[in-house]
Amino acid sequence: MITISSNELNALMALFFFPFVRIMAWLAVDPLLGNRSSPVSVRVALAFVLALVIAPLLPPVPQVPLVSGEGLLMLLQQILIGVSIGLVLRIVFAAVELAGQFMGLQMGLSFATLFDPIHGAQTPVLSQFLVLTTALILFSVNGHHLVIGALVESFQRVPISPEPVAARGFAVVVEWAGTIFSTGLQIALPVTATLLATNLAIGMMTRAAPQLNIFAVGFPLTLAAGFFVLYLTLLYFSPLMERAWMAAVGAMGATGQGLMP
Repeated sequence: MITISSNELNALMALFFFPFVRIMAWLAVDPLLGNRSSPVSVRVALAFVLALVIAPLLPPVPQVPLVSGEGLLMLLQQILIGVSIGLVLRIVFAAVELAGQFMGLQMGLSFATLFDPIHGAQTPVLSQFLVLTTALILFSVNGHHLVIGALVESFQRVPISPEPVAARGFAVVVEWAGTIFSTGLQIALPVTATLLATNLAIGMMTRAAPQLNIFAVGFPLTLAAGFFVLYLTLLYFSPLMERAWMAAVGAMGATGQGLMP
């Protein structure tokens, strides 16, 4: 008969439970799986499998009882670390959504919205198109492998310990959040600049010919110009997003390093 003492049970639980909590917190805010369209059972199963694979590679985990003050502190720390790492990836999708909304507004497509199951709200169709394209680019460059590798590396940079984490890692997340506007502007700039020139040309046409119906001419012209430039810029969209994903993976490592006590 196999008998397990309470210390051995605590060590076994700590070996798998704390990594599982960090991975689950990461998946809760992950841009691909942390949404309403992804079943919770899938996220739990994926977190369990990743915890089983990662646990043997981790440094020794302190044998702290789960039902204790130190155990609760370690649990909260794993949640904060997982959420911080997941937010770094979600910021990339937020930048793409911002670019899509801005381009749709300039093209006159702000009213063309569909229900987005990811956010549970109405979002412009152009934003959904760019988000789906970004997700495909992520898988095409094996970005999901890099993300999982960065998650594993976070356990090496910030080992499971009752010591409080440093606040520098959260500052890295806040600084990375500023890329929402810069990256979104880089994506939307070609279409925005073209539509600005188009609107100026339409304005001069109406001044030269006041009898010209601006609504009958302007809307189709801006829509056609916007789609044409968007079609041309899609050739450069993949390298831009690939650099953004590489920068996001680097920000994940910087976040983990900044959280080191």
